[in-house]
Amino acid sequence: MAKESVKARQRKREKMVAQYAEKRAALKAAGDYAALDLLPKNASPVRLKNRCQLTGRPKGYMRYFGLSRVIFRDMALNGMIPGVKKASW
Repeated sequence: MAKESVKARQRKREKMVAQYAEKRAALKAAGDYAALDLLPKNASPVRLKNRCQLTGRPKGYMRYFGLSRVIFRDMALNGMIPGVKKASW
């Protein structure tokens, strides 16, 4: 489980990316890279990292579910994810 400070930092970055999205797009379209460089570094979407919604784990992230592989497996085996069941053949 990730530290709360790491998860809070990620939420802060997500909020900042959403806040500056329009401004970044307008500056990029205009080709004004000097003004784009003056924006906060955390306003860049490249700085975001996919993390598990429940634990904040950065590795083994499953984009379709928004969970890490560990949490996905636990939830799937407990029947908490609709339409997902253990394979057997």
